[in-house]
This record gives sequence, structure tokens and C-alpha cells, in this order.
Amino acid sequence: MSKQTANLKTRQKFGELVNILKILRGPKGCPWDKRQTHKSLLPYLFEEARELRCALNKKDWDNFCEELGDVLLQVVFHAQVASETGRFDINDVIKNINDKLLRRHPHVFGGKALKTPEEVTRLWEQIKKQEKTNQK
Repeated sequence: MSKQTANLKTRQKFGELVNILKILRGPKGCPWDKRQTHKSLLPYLFEEARELRCALNKKDWDNFCEELGDVLLQVVFHAQVASETGRFDINDVIKNINDKLLRRHPHVFGGKALKTPEEVTRLWEQIKKQEKTNQK
């Protein structure tokens, strides 16, 4: 399978996940899913993260894959809830993380030269601190 075909399949599968959440929360959707809020969903996010950690500690890669999906579900679920109130949607979430990764990796996506993980960590923290200062 070509890289382009794999990328298309990934986009299609991700779009399918987003659409499933819209349906579950829609008029003919699931009563439980429709009732959820950011606050009611938060314990599930923590639980899924804990299960992900357990799977990793056991090196149970099939379960790890499944738990990553459960964590992804939580992210998409929260984004769907937010989109229904006009706060933001999954595209905003993806744009924000893409922008952050590009900003915080100038040694990969810019002209900055770093050689060690420690240099990367120091720069990451400097950039993060500057971002927080600029937000105030």
C-alpha cells in the first residue's frame, strides 16, 4: 500500500470516528451518549489512561492498541460535546496540536540545531514558558 493510500485510509477512518460520535449524540442517537458532558466524561478519560498505562506495563501490545483507541475516543467525544455548543471542534483540536508541535520543534521544522534530548527538553520548556507568558 502506498503512503498516499495509507494517509487517505487514515483520514477516512478518522472521519468515520468523528461521524459516529455525531450520530451517537444526535437526535436518534444513544441516550447515554447524548446525556454526557465534559464533566461526566472526565472520569472515563482518567480510567482509559490508567488502562493504557497498565497495558504498556504488561507489554500487551494488542490491549495497548485497544486502549489507545479508547483514549482517542475520549478526545473525539469531548470535541463533539464542545462543537455542539460552538466552543470548538475536532479540527480546532488538531490544528492546535499541529501548531504546537511545529512551534516546539524548531530543531526539526526550523533552523535551530539541537543534538541531545536534554537540549530538546530545555528548549521545549522555554518555548512553553514563553507561550504561557504571551497568553496572559
